[in-house]
Amino acid sequence: MVNDVTSWPAISFESRSWARNEAAVGSRRQLRRASGDYHAAIPARIGRASVVLEPETLAAADAASHALARFDAEAGAVIAPFPAILLRAESSSSSEVENLTAGAKQVALAEIGAARSENARLVVANTRAMDAAIALSTDLDEDALIAMHAALLGETAPHFVGQWRQEQVWIGGGAVSPHDADFVPPHHERVPELMHDLLDFVDRTDVPLLAQAAIAHAQFETIHPFPDGNGRTGRALIHAMLHRGGLTRNLTVPVSAGLLRSPHAYFEALSDYRDGDVDAIVHAITYASFAAVSNGTRLVADINDIRDGWNELVRARTDSSVHRLMDLLLERPVIRVATAARFLEVSEVAAGTAINRLADSGILTKAAGENRYRIWQASEVLDALDEFAARARRDRL
Repeated sequence: MVNDVTSWPAISFESRSWARNEAAVGSRRQLRRASGDYHAAIPARIGRASVVLEPETLAAADAASHALARFDAEAGAVIAPFPAILLRAESSSSSEVENLTAGAKQVALAEIGAARSENARLVVANTRAMDAAIALSTDLDEDALIAMHAALLGETAPHFVGQWRQEQVWIGGGAVSPHDADFVPPHHERVPELMHDLLDFVDRTDVPLLAQAAIAHAQFETIHPFPDGNGRTGRALIHAMLHRGGLTRNLTVPVSAGLLRSPHAYFEALSDYRDGDVDAIVHAITYASFAAVSNGTRLVADINDIRDGWNELVRARTDSSVHRLMDLLLERPVIRVATAARFLEVSEVAAGTAINRLADSGILTKAAGENRYRIWQASEVLDALDEFAARARRDRL
């Protein structure tokens, strides 16, 4: 539904000419249509737009904000490394929204450079983008957004990073031309001024924070400022804004896992936003936040139970390498001796001794390799992460 109360500015369109690439490959119909004018979006300026939301939307967003802040405070106060755990969960979920799926083990292997899965490597790159989003959240300017995008695609697609896009992009409809696309973002000539306007909106202090982050995300996706990686960078922007505004201080709450409950509804909300329904995207991010807190709370409880169980299996001083290795495994459930030695700041001999003790207790099992190149895994942690992802999918509306 379009909200008549808000009168949020809908996008308009302009005709642009298209010169067909003579090297393009497609059906006769596609090639015939791949010439002549097409219609590209002209997003409205929102930097100073009046944001008037339905009372129900505001009330739900306020309740979700309190839930996010409470979860951030409670989980952030626990000794276990939940910031790293939840960051990985959010990165995996955000990637899965783009149909880039990888299991927890493959992602953990990718973190030590041992994964065969390209998707897993992309999830790790997304973790870097999320890290960059938090690190750069104090000054959310053009350079910060470009740096987030570079953290995401700098290794896999370096030719895409470092600036706003210099070409027309489109969503759906095939690769030949934008004529049959589901949505055609603005022509690249318009991107710099549109991003400047978006960042004016991001800097406002008169809009409730969760609603502001949702709207900024939708506007970012509408502009589509990069050739690729817009969805993942745009969801990283949500977390940067929540962190800068103080709603989350300790954690990256896995909001994207909430979006996985109904990806279709999420993409439909983005479409409704472009038609002038600002409440739709605020609703989508609000209820994704509720789902994220619920699922994240389960994950925190599961990890705490795992750690308590390990304490029953292995008695060690809290300052021992064995005890500190158990803490490390919650954050890095796939590990080599050299990696453990580096993070624990002990010799490889000491790290190997600690690993062997946990292996003898059944906490660690062999994942791959032999002798000094052996890779070990904490299967209980990997299972908890996979169950978190499965719950997000299983709860789909």
